[in-house]
Amino acid sequence: MTVFLAAAAVLVVVTLIFLLLPLLRRPTVNADASRTALNAEIYRDQFAELDSDLAAGVLSKTDYEEGRRELQRRLLEDAGSDTKSASTGRRAGLSALLIGITLPVAAALLYFSLGNLPALSPERAQPPKVTAQQIEEMVAKLAARMEANPDDPKGWIMLGRSYKAMGRYEESAQAFAKAETLVNEDPHLLAEYAEALAFATGGSLKGRPGALIARALKLDPNHPEALILAGTAAYERDDFAAAALYWERLLKQLPPDSEDAQMLSESIDKARKAAKKAGKPGRSSRGQ
Repeated sequence: MTVFLAAAAVLVVVTLIFLLLPLLRRPTVNADASRTALNAEIYRDQFAELDSDLAAGVLSKTDYEEGRRELQRRLLEDAGSDTKSASTGRRAGLSALLIGITLPVAAALLYFSLGNLPALSPERAQPPKVTAQQIEEMVAKLAARMEANPDDPKGWIMLGRSYKAMGRYEESAQAFAKAETLVNEDPHLLAEYAEALAFATGGSLKGRPGALIARALKLDPNHPEALILAGTAAYERDDFAAAALYWERLLKQLPPDSEDAQMLSESIDKARKAAKKAGKPGRSSRGQ
């Protein structure tokens, strides 16, 4: 078995473990529009992570294609069931979170379990049997290593992502803060940091999370995750017109006939109706 297949096996095992962990559930945003759009963006982010892992050699072409098919299947299932009930929406959010759990935690596992990759032989590269306790121990080992070597911003980012995937949002935010030199110049990391801070404070994007999102959009005005979070923050403060504008900017980046575009359009319509009801209809960003 190749190293790539061993890595893929770890991903599968970790996913199965976390399917059984009820505590790993994303906090939901009060507004249905925010939740729907945020779930869609989570999937887009995971597609991008698959592309990145393929380029970095973490996944083989076969595992990459299988991962994309699985993401597409889950996206279609969640999109089709999102409007049926609140409980179905929670299940969709959990499915999206499980995808987010797999990559960062598995990365930590590979970092410490596989160690010296050239030393691995095909005979020894067997899929490890991983338990939830072992995952926690390996993340703790990463945390200890970072305390001993705090000048490794990439390590702090890995730790922050691992903590966020495990639902330990306060610790996740603290880890991202220690990678400030990288975070402050990367819109994607700024968005991840903002999300961790928001979850640590009960799901609110007010204050520091909002400032991080604003910086992300300053670096990249069309960054998808930052746009979705900016819209969610606007919706949270009842600025429905602004929420619609942010989401419309994201809508322009999506294939018109895609499921993502349909879901986001529904969220935009809800935001505009709420803005009209509040007497602040705003203006459409289409054509701007």
